[in-house]
Amino acid sequence: MDKREAFKMYLKPGMKEEYKRRHAKIWPEVVKLLKDSGVSDYGIYLDEETNTLFAFQHTQGTGSQATGAAEATKRWWHYMKDLMETNPDESPVSIPLEEMFYLP
Repeated sequence: MDKREAFKMYLKPGMKEEYKRRHAKIWPEVVKLLKDSGVSDYGIYLDEETNTLFAFQHTQGTGSQATGAAEATKRWWHYMKDLMETNPDESPVSIPLEEMFYLP
Protein backbone atom coordinates (compact mmCIF):
# COMPACT_ATOMS: atom_id res chain seq x y z
CA MET A 1 0.00 0.00 0.00
CA ASP A 2 1.35 3.40 -1.01
CA LYS A 3 0.75 6.20 1.49
CA ARG A 4 2.07 9.51 2.79
CA GLU A 5 2.83 9.91 6.47
CA ALA A 6 3.73 12.95 8.55
CA PHE A 7 4.73 13.21 12.18
CA LYS A 8 6.37 15.56 14.63
CA MET A 9 9.24 15.04 17.03
CA TYR A 10 10.96 17.36 19.48
CA LEU A 11 14.53 18.63 19.36
CA LYS A 12 16.19 19.68 22.61
CA PRO A 13 17.15 23.38 22.77
CA GLY A 14 20.54 24.21 21.26
CA MET A 15 20.83 20.93 19.34
CA LYS A 16 20.00 22.14 15.83
CA GLU A 17 23.52 22.11 14.39
CA GLU A 18 24.42 18.74 15.92
CA TYR A 19 21.18 17.22 14.64
CA LYS A 20 21.97 18.48 11.12
CA ARG A 21 25.58 17.26 11.40
CA ARG A 22 24.55 13.74 12.41
CA HIS A 23 21.93 13.46 9.68
CA ALA A 24 24.43 14.68 7.08
CA LYS A 25 26.37 11.51 7.94
CA ILE A 26 23.43 9.15 8.47
CA TRP A 27 24.63 5.58 8.66
CA PRO A 28 24.33 3.66 5.37
CA GLU A 29 22.71 0.68 7.14
CA VAL A 30 19.90 2.96 8.42
CA VAL A 31 19.32 4.36 4.92
CA LYS A 32 19.27 0.84 3.48
CA LEU A 33 16.85 -0.35 6.17
CA LEU A 34 14.47 2.54 5.48
CA LYS A 35 14.58 2.07 1.70
CA ASP A 36 14.25 -1.72 1.97
CA SER A 37 11.13 -1.26 4.12
CA GLY A 38 9.54 1.00 1.48
CA VAL A 39 10.33 4.50 2.78
CA SER A 40 11.11 7.20 0.21
CA ASP A 41 10.93 10.98 -0.08
CA TYR A 42 11.70 11.28 3.63
CA GLY A 43 12.23 14.85 4.82
CA ILE A 44 12.59 16.51 8.22
CA TYR A 45 12.09 20.23 8.89
CA LEU A 46 12.64 22.30 12.04
CA ASP A 47 10.34 24.95 13.51
CA GLU A 48 12.98 26.90 15.44
CA GLU A 49 10.41 28.80 17.52
CA THR A 50 9.20 25.58 19.15
CA ASN A 51 12.06 23.12 18.46
CA THR A 52 9.48 20.93 16.77
CA LEU A 53 10.71 18.67 13.99
CA PHE A 54 8.19 18.00 11.24
CA ALA A 55 8.80 14.88 9.18
CA PHE A 56 7.09 13.40 6.16
CA GLN A 57 7.66 10.29 4.10
CA HIS A 58 6.14 8.21 1.37
CA THR A 59 5.81 4.55 2.23
CA GLN A 60 5.04 1.35 0.39
CA GLY A 61 4.47 -1.96 2.09
CA THR A 62 5.37 -2.00 5.77
CA GLY A 63 7.14 1.39 5.71
CA SER A 64 9.08 2.70 8.68
CA GLN A 65 7.00 0.71 11.19
CA ALA A 66 9.05 -2.33 10.23
CA THR A 67 12.34 -0.64 11.02
CA GLY A 68 11.72 -0.17 14.77
CA ALA A 69 12.73 -3.72 15.68
CA ALA A 70 15.96 -3.60 13.65
CA GLU A 71 19.26 -3.41 15.50
CA ALA A 72 20.54 -0.57 13.29
CA THR A 73 17.49 1.51 14.17
CA LYS A 74 17.96 0.91 17.90
CA ARG A 75 21.62 1.95 17.65
CA TRP A 76 20.60 5.11 15.73
CA TRP A 77 18.00 5.97 18.41
CA HIS A 78 20.65 5.53 21.09
CA TYR A 79 23.04 7.78 19.14
CA MET A 80 20.38 10.50 18.77
CA LYS A 81 18.77 10.36 22.24
CA ASP A 82 20.87 13.19 23.67
CA LEU A 83 19.46 15.56 21.01
CA MET A 84 15.76 14.70 21.13
CA GLU A 85 12.90 13.93 23.46
CA THR A 86 12.72 10.14 23.62
CA ASN A 87 10.57 7.31 24.94
CA PRO A 88 11.85 4.77 27.51
CA ASP A 89 13.04 2.50 24.63
CA GLU A 90 15.11 5.47 23.29
CA SER A 91 12.86 5.89 20.24
CA PRO A 92 12.04 9.52 19.47
CA VAL A 93 8.77 10.84 20.83
CA SER A 94 6.82 10.87 17.57
CA ILE A 95 3.27 12.11 17.12
CA PRO A 96 1.43 11.23 13.90
CA LEU A 97 -0.16 14.14 12.04
CA GLU A 98 -3.40 13.95 10.10
CA GLU A 99 -3.23 14.95 6.46
CA MET A 100 -5.63 17.82 5.85
CA PHE A 101 -4.79 18.67 2.23
CA TYR A 102 -2.70 17.27 -0.58
CA LEU A 103 -2.06 18.65 -4.06
CA PRO A 104 -0.48 15.96 -6.26
